[in-house]
Amino acid sequence: MSSMRETLDEKLSRFRELEQQLTDPEVLINAAKTSAVAREHGRLRPVAMQYADFCKVNDELKELKEMLDSSDADEREMAQAEAGELREKRERLWDGLLDLTAGGEDAARTRCMLEIRAGTGGDEAALFARDLYEMYKRYAEIKHWKIEVLGASPTELGGFKEISLGVQGENVFRELQYESGGHRVQRVPETETKGRIHTSAATVAVMPEPEDIEIELGPSDYRKDIYHASGPGGQHVNKTASAIRLTHYETGMVVAIQDEKSQHKNLAKGIRVLKSRLYDHFQRIEHQKRSEQRKSLVGSGDRSQRIRTYNFPENRITDHRVPGLTLYKLDQIIGGNLEPLIQALLKYERDNLRDSMGGLD
Repeated sequence: MSSMRETLDEKLSRFRELEQQLTDPEVLINAAKTSAVAREHGRLRPVAMQYADFCKVNDELKELKEMLDSSDADEREMAQAEAGELREKRERLWDGLLDLTAGGEDAARTRCMLEIRAGTGGDEAALFARDLYEMYKRYAEIKHWKIEVLGASPTELGGFKEISLGVQGENVFRELQYESGGHRVQRVPETETKGRIHTSAATVAVMPEPEDIEIELGPSDYRKDIYHASGPGGQHVNKTASAIRLTHYETGMVVAIQDEKSQHKNLAKGIRVLKSRLYDHFQRIEHQKRSEQRKSLVGSGDRSQRIRTYNFPENRITDHRVPGLTLYKLDQIIGGNLEPLIQALLKYERDNLRDSMGGLD
């Protein structure tokens, strides 16, 4: 529990620091800085206020300890009744904190990037990548999230070699982060004449989209190449050079965007994608330095880790991170009803957090 308390102490301290900044004239004269501070303040507010209440109740319980040890029977009885109520309140607040913190420090972010790439399996893998895109798109519609295609490499059969999405809305990263990893599909492809079941795969990466002030990225940090966009199979689709390729010097990361006819729009999208990948990259390095704890909960988010199997002949979906998490409603889930899986993953992480922390006293 100590590491959890340390993290919560840091969040509360940061929240109070941001409150001070929102009254600082030097911050208020800079509209972009004010907006970024206000967004971070709003993101931290639920957990910071809940933790402040928890600390207050905890302090009240400590103050009662002297009365509980009193030689006066009436005083002890009164203190025991009050302590019982406070312990119940503290338990409720702690449960609320577990709900708010399950999912890690980026859980409260309202914007994220979601990238889907076809893996082994050729055309069938690309079609599966398209099915995953459609699944997330429908789920976003159910949740009233805004979803935007930032870049895509379609195939001639209607699949995707890869597709990058921007998703915005309440709890987007908290819920979608569990989708990071390898997704395996078992089904009879439309092109299969003998009815044989094929296995193919796709990988999904979900990354929080950072605020501008969190990742410094200037023109001197990357190389920008401009080229002509092309369609499936190399088909030429754009007579003007509007496609953008960005290569980050320090990490070697490459982002290519060609969806828009405008070079400026492609550049803006490319920078958003690159910033998210860089934030994800540096966060992973930092997390590896700090702790391996979350790997034991719902997986590391490693894209090479197989997290889920979709078996169409049996209408079965299995998430390999949670013991016994197999549902025979694949048709509903691939149709956009991801809620049962996501809630099971959130509960699993929450329960593991509680078990790892022990009691409150």
